[in-house]
Amino acid sequence: MRVLVLEDDLILSNEVVTYLKSMHIDCDAVFDGELFFRQINNETYDLYILDINVPKLNGLDVCKKIRETDKNTPILMLTAYREIQDKLDAFTFGADDYLVKPFHFDELYVRLLSLHRRSTTKQEDHQIIKIKDLEIDLDESKVKRNQEVIELTPKEFQLLVILAKAKGRTLSKNAIAEQIWDVHFESNLNTIEVYINFLRKKIDKNFEEKLILTRPGFGYYINVEE
Repeated sequence: MRVLVLEDDLILSNEVVTYLKSMHIDCDAVFDGELFFRQINNETYDLYILDINVPKLNGLDVCKKIRETDKNTPILMLTAYREIQDKLDAFTFGADDYLVKPFHFDELYVRLLSLHRRSTTKQEDHQIIKIKDLEIDLDESKVKRNQEVIELTPKEFQLLVILAKAKGRTLSKNAIAEQIWDVHFESNLNTIEVYINFLRKKIDKNFEEKLILTRPGFGYYINVEE
């Protein structure tokens, strides 16, 4: 499990990070809302812990903004605000759980495990392929990279799924053509190149790390190596 903490109390933030790492949970922390979004644009996390009263963009606004593009990653609000309305606001904006300060670290740990278990079970029921910061929703035919929604045509989506399911294996143009068009495509293999280029422009163009790669003379594969 990888967790990102949004907390501007540096002492508490360090305590949370240290504790979670001692429980074998990979954990990073940022102290304002803008830094939070910079961080998730560069890294992928399984769960977010958000304080409400933080600089630049408060935790509730961060929660709301996350849910505009990401409906699945669990969010735990960890805050000193204890009024019922504060909790209602958090859940309305998409939070999954709410823990009031001061708190016991063991309770925080148990709640994180519960959220992660529920999320994992939900994703197993709902077919999702994750490769690094790329997420492919097979049930809803939707694609996101770094939480950014990417619009694909049906053929582009089918091509991406074929590459993703190969899990790093190189697929020849013929193998791809047979799966997408159900025919041998030797006379017009340039069509595969065209679709690969379409896909690269949408999946890779705006990102530093390229996922759709060519093995010269053999075909194409998706980069799954960390």
